[in-house]
Amino acid sequence: MALTGLEIFKQLPKTNCKDCGLPTCLAFAMKVAQGQAGLDACPHVSDDARSNLEAASAPPQRLVQIGEGDKAVKVGQEVSLFRHDDKFNNPTAIALRIADNDADIDGKCAAAAKLSFVRMGMTLTPDLIAVHCASGDAGTFAGAVAKIDSKLGWPMMLCGDKPDVLKAGAAKIAGKKPLICPSGGNPEDFVGVAKEAGGSLALMGTDPAKLAELTTKIKAAGLEDLFIGPGHVGIAAALEFLTKTRRAAVKKNCRELGYPVVTCAIDEDPQQATVNACAYVLKYGGVVVTEAFEPWQMLAILTTRQNIYTDPQKPVQVEPKIYEIGDPGDTAPVLITTNFSLSYYSVESEVESSRVPARIIAVDTEGTSVLTAWAADKFNAETITEAIKKSSVEGKVKHKKVVIPGHVAVLSAGIEDESGWTVMIGPKEASGLVPFLKNDWKP
Repeated sequence: MALTGLEIFKQLPKTNCKDCGLPTCLAFAMKVAQGQAGLDACPHVSDDARSNLEAASAPPQRLVQIGEGDKAVKVGQEVSLFRHDDKFNNPTAIALRIADNDADIDGKCAAAAKLSFVRMGMTLTPDLIAVHCASGDAGTFAGAVAKIDSKLGWPMMLCGDKPDVLKAGAAKIAGKKPLICPSGGNPEDFVGVAKEAGGSLALMGTDPAKLAELTTKIKAAGLEDLFIGPGHVGIAAALEFLTKTRRAAVKKNCRELGYPVVTCAIDEDPQQATVNACAYVLKYGGVVVTEAFEPWQMLAILTTRQNIYTDPQKPVQVEPKIYEIGDPGDTAPVLITTNFSLSYYSVESEVESSRVPARIIAVDTEGTSVLTAWAADKFNAETITEAIKKSSVEGKVKHKKVVIPGHVAVLSAGIEDESGWTVMIGPKEASGLVPFLKNDWKP
């Protein structure tokens, strides 16, 4: 049984040093007891106490790594059911499936490599390649694994129903920690393949109770990096499995089901497949296998992932500084906005659409929008003037004019008094910037 917060507190140093990021040792102990913090966050805990508390400090879901090096993917270690209780930690890994006997493996690899999108200042890409043994032949499978690895170098899932076939594929990517994903046969027969490859093993089944027995048996055999999954089932059954296993791990502290979940979003209808993938991302999927090689499909999935794995208690923000769009000269406009990502990228997008080179100063408002920051007195004459001075924009332009959002036109007189710059009132919404820059801007 898990220890209580008070039982954990008794074995901590009780110095209230705050090195763990929390104000007191008791607060830290409560977080550990709830599975929301790891014992490693306390640098002063003794070895004896660490040993005693190891089970209690482990998150309810195991952290598992697929791949090695810069492209390695870590999934799991989730501690909550709902994002508003505590953020989700390790984003769902998106795996693109390629059959080993596909006549156009080169084309699929090229298409996968192009699936890269920049959104809100972040580059979004899929993470894994799931090589599916459709041929049933070890040589064909091994050749496909080697070819895909040479072209992409992404972490891999190796999927098939024969241990010798998956072993042949794993040998081609030795030391790269693949995820071995049996699609049939006795899962215990694949333990040796996963251990020899230094990777992890996915265990499939629709009955959580039977899976709990299986994970216990596999762990006793010396393999701890596991995934679980419902296999190829409909979306209703998959979502039921995802919910039940997550609840068992987080609420019941069921270690036997405390593993990330592999789901398969493959459907003849590409729209339905995309919807399924998005649903699995939102509802606790650890790895989602898909054939979403079309950009419109992958963008929807990756956008969903980015949204759900954003910390709701921390505004998404850009670095507060001056940004140059295009090749602005000394007569280019200077626009003022906040460092809230949505505000900044809305302005940036409209400036790019106008094809008028400009400079944008993102004022540090702790990641809040224009009106929110203004209401909280974070976007005012003083903060805007300070941002103008820090940007050194005065040495880059001949004029001394800045454009502020129309919603905060009331600040114009104060900014002029504080900064000495002339203020132009821009449109209230970013969507009005294109005609404003083309028709109204005068240096």
